Amino acid sequence: MAFATTQDAPRASAPSGDYVLVLTCPDRPGVVHAVSGFLVRHGGNIIESQQFGDQLTGRFFMRLDFEVPGTGEEQVGLEELRRDFAEVASGFEMTFELWDARAPYRTLIMVSKHLHCLNDLLFRHSTGSLQIEIPVVVSNHLDAEPLVRAHGLDFVHIPVTADTKQEAEDRLRELVAKHEVDLVVLARYMQVLSDSLCSDLAGRAINIHHSFLPSFKGAKPYHQAFDRGVKLVGATAHYVTADLDEGPIIEQDVVRVDHGFNQDQLVTAGRDVEAQVLSRAVRWHAESRVLLNGHRTVVFR
Repeated sequence: MAFATTQDAPRASAPSGDYVLVLTCPDRPGVVHAVSGFLVRHGGNIIESQQFGDQLTGRFFMRLDFEVPGTGEEQVGLEELRRDFAEVASGFEMTFELWDARAPYRTLIMVSKHLHCLNDLLFRHSTGSLQIEIPVVVSNHLDAEPLVRAHGLDFVHIPVTADTKQEAEDRLRELVAKHEVDLVVLARYMQVLSDSLCSDLAGRAINIHHSFLPSFKGAKPYHQAFDRGVKLVGATAHYVTADLDEGPIIEQDVVRVDHGFNQDQLVTAGRDVEAQVLSRAVRWHAESRVLLNGHRTVVFR
């Protein structure tokens, strides 16, 4: 997650009285006391609290899910809470985000021809198990359009060639701005994003790849793995950076395979892991459970 002390991002929903606060700052005495004082002033009741002090970097990380009393006009508003906490944050060099706990992340999904991760995300979205809204799905091919339309969602085809790459990325930027997108998910989108686009989406774009990298690069990695007789297949979900497939890792998982698996079974096992890992990464990000810690992440599961 990218942090900001400005509170003008598009994510919003009707107030529920249930809020999530995430913060990071230099680790020093008094931080928890100051946060607790903020909650006391507003009659806040803690539902869930997690914290981590990184001894290597000297940084402190915290996630609080809390509720405040009152209903309607009597209930303290989100903007008031943000203004009050900004005063606390300034005294401790904090960066923070404070959201309505039920506010969904507006999520743009990108995909190419492999649809297993997209299918999984759309299903979980349809059942309400992911705290996201999907205003549009973007692809450089047309394969995903029937699936996307079947879920009642908008589909935009943006072909990409060496000559049109800049134009395609500009079109993507337009969609991100138009739909007030909080998160971009590369659900097996098989195009390398430019350094400038990676910079624009820093901390709010998630990619998925098979964990054979760097051993099995290029086309058909699972077939390469089969030829080498691998015993584990896995996947990695990470934030997108200009360093290809080397961004801060959010989630990883593996499944054991053996000599009885043929190539197709190995591919199926790998795709299942990819879908599960990506959905967990998206869910944790949308619930404000992932905090950037340099090139690493703190994940409050």
